[in-house]
Amino acid sequence: MKIVGLDLSLTSTGVAVIAGRHAAVDRIQTKPDHDDLHGRHNRLRRIVANVASWTDGADLVVIEGLAYAARSPHATERAGLWWLVIDRIVQHVDAVAVVPPTTRAKYATGKGNAGKDQVLAAVIRRHPTVDITGNDEADALILAAMGARHLGHPIDDVPATHLAAMNGGQWPDLEELAA
Repeated sequence: MKIVGLDLSLTSTGVAVIAGRHAAVDRIQTKPDHDDLHGRHNRLRRIVANVASWTDGADLVVIEGLAYAARSPHATERAGLWWLVIDRIVQHVDAVAVVPPTTRAKYATGKGNAGKDQVLAAVIRRHPTVDITGNDEADALILAAMGARHLGHPIDDVPATHLAAMNGGQWPDLEELAA
C-alpha cells in the first residue's frame, strides 16, 4: 500500500510516502524563472509534474487544505497551485483526502493552533527513524500518517486527544475504495 502526504508550497513542497510501515520524506524546491506570468506559470507546472512523480500509483493521497486565513502576496498563486495539483491527482489516483491545517496540527500535537515548529518537534520525536529536515516534510509526514490510520494501517501511536483530529479531514469512503 502506498500513501502520499503533500504539504504544498511555492518554494518547498513537502512530500511523504508510506509504503508498508516504512516512511520517507522529501521536498520539491522551486524558484520562479522570472517574475512574470510565464515564469510563474512554468513554476507551477514544474511543481505539478514533480508531485505527479510521487503520487502516481498511490492508493491514497492526503493533501493539506488551503489556509484561507493566511495572508500572502502569493495567495492566488498558491490557490492556483493547489487546484492544479488536485486536478492532476484526481485524474490518476482513486482516493484523495483533504486535511485542514489545524487538523494536521492537532493530530501532531494535540492542539489545532500549534505552530509549525511545535509540529516539527512532535513529528521528529514520534518518527525518529525518518530523516526530517524541515517543517514541510514534517507536515507531509503527519498527513501521510493520518492517511495510513484512515486505511487501518497506522504507523504511529498517538493519544486520544490527537486521534480526535481524524474527524476533521475529508476522507474517501473506505467501502468505495474496496469495491
